[in-house]
Amino acid sequence: MKLTRKVKDILSWYESDNPGTKTNLARILMTGKLGGSGRMVILPVDQGFEHGPARSFAPNPDAYDPHYHFELAIEAGLNAYAAPLGPIEAGAASFAGCIPTILKVNSSNSLSTTKDQAVTASVADALRLGCSAIGFTIYPGSEYQFEMIEELREMAEEAKSVGLAVVVWSYPRGPMLDKVGETALDIAAYAAHMAALTGAHIIKVKPPTDAIFLEAAKKTYQSHPVEVKDAAARIAHIVKACFNGRRLVVFSGGEAKGADALLEEVRAIHAGGGNGSIVGRNAFQRPKAEALKLLNDIIEVYRTRA
Repeated sequence: MKLTRKVKDILSWYESDNPGTKTNLARILMTGKLGGSGRMVILPVDQGFEHGPARSFAPNPDAYDPHYHFELAIEAGLNAYAAPLGPIEAGAASFAGCIPTILKVNSSNSLSTTKDQAVTASVADALRLGCSAIGFTIYPGSEYQFEMIEELREMAEEAKSVGLAVVVWSYPRGPMLDKVGETALDIAAYAAHMAALTGAHIIKVKPPTDAIFLEAAKKTYQSHPVEVKDAAARIAHIVKACFNGRRLVVFSGGEAKGADALLEEVRAIHAGGGNGSIVGRNAFQRPKAEALKLLNDIIEVYRTRA
């Protein structure tokens, strides 16, 4: 695997990491149609935990089969596939070495009344299954945010010690945040920065809206304005919050939406300097041919000059 200059530059940002971790980051960055570009498209399939089987897979029954998601990610030429323990175990032998995998090691479910996640897999599982990284969710704003961050610290330390990369889903949720607040620009930037502060190699957040939620933040944004009405400028603000772009940040596809709306978001992510998209339901809930076309269209956006 010969690294491009861009990937070598990205790896130089992670100054404390050992060769094993840098190798696994390089595998993710060098795989697929965007390999070597510094841009990524990742397929995450943790929705079975989060929303239940029918809500996740009934729109496309083929997606009940864990092998389907490996095949979709490989055929689409994606950088990586992320999933909880069970789905990765179900295809680990059949697809060994075919695509980098990210083991999602904690999960919530829609039957819970708390904003928390259970640890459902281990670093040892990730090594056993040949994964390149672990994935971990934190909920800034939750009543359990400090426990989650402490769990992340312990798992990230162990993962890095054995050469794995760390991907952090940073989703603001909790009693002080309403639906507007969860994706407000100041809150999204805060969540992304927290993930960087915890030592994440790759940060996953939702695309921010033009809302400013915290009163204290409103004063700062008034004296140091951001073009909140421009989607690409909002993305650039999130990138700046990720150590001025020295940490990789990818943006979720979010709830199911039309292809045109999703591609408009992707164009803003690319123009704002984001490192890519992590698209789940918007891909695997479509028939395979439609999903492959959508993922190819997303990749083509990231292939253009920003």
